[in-house]
Amino acid sequence: MSEDDGLLREPRSDAGAADFRAQTFGSGPDGDGSRERPVVPHAEFRSYYGRQVLKSPVWDWRIAAYLFTGGLAAGTALVAAGADVTGRPALRRGCRLGCSGSLIASMYLLVADLGRPERFHHMLRVAKPTSPMSVGTWVLAAFGPGSVLAAGSELLPASARSTLPGRLLVGAARPAGLWAAALAPAVASYTAVLLSQTAVPAWHEARRELPFLFAGSAAAAGGGFGMLVAPVAEAGPARRLGATGAAAELVASRLIERRPGLVTRAYTGGRAHRLRRASEWLTLGGALAALTLAGRSRRVAAAGAALLAGGVLQRFGTFEAGVASTKDPAYVVVPQRERLRAAERERERPGAQEEPEKPEAAGGDRG
Repeated sequence: MSEDDGLLREPRSDAGAADFRAQTFGSGPDGDGSRERPVVPHAEFRSYYGRQVLKSPVWDWRIAAYLFTGGLAAGTALVAAGADVTGRPALRRGCRLGCSGSLIASMYLLVADLGRPERFHHMLRVAKPTSPMSVGTWVLAAFGPGSVLAAGSELLPASARSTLPGRLLVGAARPAGLWAAALAPAVASYTAVLLSQTAVPAWHEARRELPFLFAGSAAAAGGGFGMLVAPVAEAGPARRLGATGAAAELVASRLIERRPGLVTRAYTGGRAHRLRRASEWLTLGGALAALTLAGRSRRVAAAGAALLAGGVLQRFGTFEAGVASTKDPAYVVVPQRERLRAAERERERPGAQEEPEKPEAAGGDRG
């Protein structure tokens, strides 16, 4: 058979992320790269009886809500610490209470989804640095007491503040709040690391951008919450943090969508795309309003609500993208074949298999 037949020719289509059949068989009349119609059609990849290759995550909406409430707790901890240092009591009080409430809701959602909630304490029996779940559990365990202690000082009645326990609680509130703020970045991003270490293609392939997406979303949500609970005169730090977090979130979201490969289609199609696009519009609108109109009127509350809603939709959209990527076998098979072809091209590269010359042993026979 001559080379001109084209039947043995390597597929020339590099758009494998766009079309699975073209990726596998080329771009001929029958998708096999040839100019003639073969007698026997080429076999096309299909999963066994149309079944998906990976099992979908067993998590439900509670985990998506947990991702948001955990990020909100981290963002409000940052705002509360900044308000405490700069002397903004209303903003400090609202964000301390919001941080504690979000953390409690986050822990409830996480424990409720475990199936056996009474076994949650087993996660604290070991500390495994190589496990994102173990690290995240201990980060939450260290973050929780500081945020709850700071919130407790805000709920202390005025009559109890003059007592010795009251004075100790009020005095410990600032160090506890600063401690929680120091751990806030880890709380905001560890869930992204946890998702990216799974076998879910959409989460694993976006492992470099997800931590920045979640951290930016947490900052935007924390700033939005502060804009809701504080008067206009005290909401300046919340507006700035919300706008900064929104910018980071939007940039990371677009970087995920522009990654090469088929897997990014899980983010740009279906329900995940609709949720994430609505999130981007709300986040962008909230950030612009926070920087322009909200500083002079009560529109700061509307801007904060937009940032919060954008954060909710972003987490649910990311969760939906991961579930969708497990249902289509192409999201698993195409990247595998791309990696195999890249490895084959590397092996076929001239000089790739040549062994380096061994240096002549010192003092050897030179005759």
